[in-house]
Amino acid sequence: MSQVTIFHNPRCSKSRETLALLTDKGIEPTIVEYLKNVPSKDELKAVISALQISPRDLLRKKEAEYKTAGADDLSLSDEAIINIMLANPKLIERPIVVTGNKARIGRPPESVLEIL
Repeated sequence: MSQVTIFHNPRCSKSRETLALLTDKGIEPTIVEYLKNVPSKDELKAVISALQISPRDLLRKKEAEYKTAGADDLSLSDEAIINIMLANPKLIERPIVVTGNKARIGRPPESVLEIL
């Protein structure tokens, strides 16, 4: 199996549940606390590509920063959305599990099992 990485926020219950699910399956993933260690633009683009979604689909729309950062502007390009997420990593949906060229958002946590 390829290396498994989880983009994790320890304050998020779904993120903690997803991490526990992985470890219960005997998987010791590389843990990236993305709020402390913001991914590079290339890393974020690779994750979005692996998820097979648009950058807008990775936004947490209920966070206050969604509006204050201007992410609610539907005319923004994908590049602009990515830049907003890099400047405001709290807006990146979580948790994200990546292995090889596949990724899943752990909502619900069991959805990550599809790629393992």
